Amino acid sequence: MLIVFMLAMLVVIVIAAEVFVNALEHLGARLKISEGVTGSLFAAVGTALPETMVPILAIVAGTDNQTVNHEIGVGAILGAPLMLATLAMGLLTIVTLRARGAAGAFTPEPTGIRRDLNFFLAAFSLAALALFVPHDYPEVRLGIGMGLVLMYFVYILLTLRASSQLVQDGHGTEADKPMLLTRLGLPAGMPAIIAQLVLGLALLVAGAKGFIHGVEETAVWLGISALMLSLLIVPIATEMPEKVNSILWIRRRKDTLAFGNLTGAMVFQGTLLPAIGIMLTPWDPRIEVLAGVLITLAGALWLRWVLARGGLRVWHLAVNGALYLLYLGIVLG
Repeated sequence: MLIVFMLAMLVVIVIAAEVFVNALEHLGARLKISEGVTGSLFAAVGTALPETMVPILAIVAGTDNQTVNHEIGVGAILGAPLMLATLAMGLLTIVTLRARGAAGAFTPEPTGIRRDLNFFLAAFSLAALALFVPHDYPEVRLGIGMGLVLMYFVYILLTLRASSQLVQDGHGTEADKPMLLTRLGLPAGMPAIIAQLVLGLALLVAGAKGFIHGVEETAVWLGISALMLSLLIVPIATEMPEKVNSILWIRRRKDTLAFGNLTGAMVFQGTLLPAIGIMLTPWDPRIEVLAGVLITLAGALWLRWVLARGGLRVWHLAVNGALYLLYLGIVLG
């Protein structure tokens, strides 16, 4: 029954992602904002709520075992960007390989993706250094955590500032399909958009919250630590919105939205979530944690390097997928 319950939560998340993406496209089109803002900010932050809720709920109001709570929190915090930088990117190769070929090009608007990756690499490197700050220096940890929060707000300002010019250059958000709620008879307009966004987010949070309750029991059943389970399994569930959203967009050849959704979520999860972990958990360099951090940085660095060389090909993202398999080999072997 536990497996059935967790699978049911995955179904809830997938359905919620479709509802959310549909409303988000209409919101971006109505507000006349760029695909970069829609993907990197609106979609990324909205669909990042599940993985944000998991560590917060685990740390603040999880199980009676504080050690387990911290393990679930740290695993969810670090596992989220790991999944996005490796597995989620690799999935884009799988879903586009037949249509575009291994040498086929992805064509996201480049300035936004580069900005996302630059901020992520800087912030996540700082979070990695915090692993080695002794607990005897809480003021240093607090300073790093607050610095990460500040970095995210600077990122928001720069992303919004770039929006109007991108719209003029032809990168405005467009909605291809009618609103789901209008098909049910609700009048088209901002109230319907807001209602559908709230519905999608509510389903996302409900799916994430339900998944937490299965983590501790599943860890005992499988005979592995809650940290390991949170690093490997919880992010697969909580990152489902980003994965499904980006797959839906990439199959419609909306590359800017697809990549912005992933890289924007990486910035969110490389700044605000590690800030929570640094300030509220032990945040120690255990082998599972350190390996995950280094492989996440390797995946982001690879993407930034190929972008700097002038193009992003389908086969490039297969390297990111291979990095996830490498991580599995390290922690399970």
